[in-house]
Formats: sequence, structure tokens, C-alpha cells
Amino acid sequence: MKVIIALASIVGFLMVVLPGPLYQFAGVSLGTAFTSLRFGVYVGGAALILIVLNVLLNRKNIQWGSTLVYAVLALVAVAMPVSMMSKASTVPPIHDITTDVTNPPAFVAVAPLREGAPNPITYEGGEVTKQQLEAYPEIKTQLLPQNLEAVLSAAENAIVALGWERAQGALPNTLEATDTTLWFGFKDDVVIRLTPKNNNTLVDVRSKSRVGKSDLGKNAQRINAFFDELRKQLSN
Repeated sequence: MKVIIALASIVGFLMVVLPGPLYQFAGVSLGTAFTSLRFGVYVGGAALILIVLNVLLNRKNIQWGSTLVYAVLALVAVAMPVSMMSKASTVPPIHDITTDVTNPPAFVAVAPLREGAPNPITYEGGEVTKQQLEAYPEIKTQLLPQNLEAVLSAAENAIVALGWERAQGALPNTLEATDTTLWFGFKDDVVIRLTPKNNNTLVDVRSKSRVGKSDLGKNAQRINAFFDELRKQLSN
């Protein structure tokens, strides 16, 4: 029983933790990576059941230190994918979020980087727009009380602070960058458009994933994080 518990816990943990790095660095397909995640939940769940049974049936001979370690590994194997699935059920299955759904900022500088990406560079609109407006009503154009030059400088600093990779060749008064997610290394592109209005500045942001149908809410989070950082930079 101990050997089976140890094997199931470790294998389940590895099946859940490794798909991200293997997809990012070893060329494993996304389908294979997600299949590993799904079956890792089953293996981790089986390990947890075996641990509970072992505690109930063999309490006097339990080695609590190793049992705790195996339980943690099995919990990680179950909790990480379940958390992702839970998040997916609470957000719409879209991956292109913009503050301006009628005239979204256009990607220009990152266009060559997206060649061959499953998600096209164009804005689909229609049902995507409807789902965004229902799920993320706070994502809208921001009017800032600073002039364009000040906001542009702060936006450039915000991109650096957030760790995004800036792309060169964007349209005037526009910034483009790529954010790479930590676990799977997904590439999500961002375009920031600044429009002067009197002595103020309108700021529009669009964030779009290169792969995947659902972004698990990441693009909306990224836009909100940018505005938070932008205001922080402007207050310095």
C-alpha cells in the first residue's frame, strides 16, 4: 500500500506540474499537455483515496511525515486542474478583450509574431463583444487628466514594470507588447492606444491570446493590472 500511495502521489503530481514546462520548452503539444492534466487529476484523486483508506485501516503503523508529503503532492495534483476548470466555468470562453468594442485598437507591430497562431489577429465582435460586456463591464476606455506625453511615458514605464516585452513599429501614440505566462509560457499580445482629448488623454487597451478558446479571464485581469500600474506610474 505504501509503495502504491507513493507512486500514485508522485506520478499524479508530475502529470499536473510538468505539462506546462514540457509544452513551453520541450515542444509537447497543447492537446497532450491538457490530457496529462486531466489524467493527473484522476491519479491524484486515487492517491488521496488510498491515503485516507490507509489512515483508517492502518493507523498504528502510519509514517505521518511521508504520508503528509504524499497527501500534499496528491492535493496539488487535484487542486490545480480543478481550480482551472472552476475558473473556466465562471468566465466566458473568449480570448480577445478590449476597452473599445466598437473600434478596438489594432495590432500592427506584433502582427508578424502572430503568423500561424491559432487565434487570428482580427477582432471577431458579435457574440464575443456581447459576452465581454456581460462578464467584464468594468473594461472600458479610461479618461486620464494628464496630457498625452505624460501618459505615453507612464505607459512605457508600466510595460517595463509589468515585465512585458515591447514590440517596435506600432502606430503613432500606440504601444504594443507581449506578455508571457509563467506556467505554460502562453504568448498574449497587448496594444495600448492613446488619444488626446483637450489636455486629457483617452486610453484604450486590447489584450488577445495567441492560442486557446478561453483565456480563463487572464486578458481582462491583464488590462486591469495595466491600468493600476499606469495610475501608479502617473502618481510618481
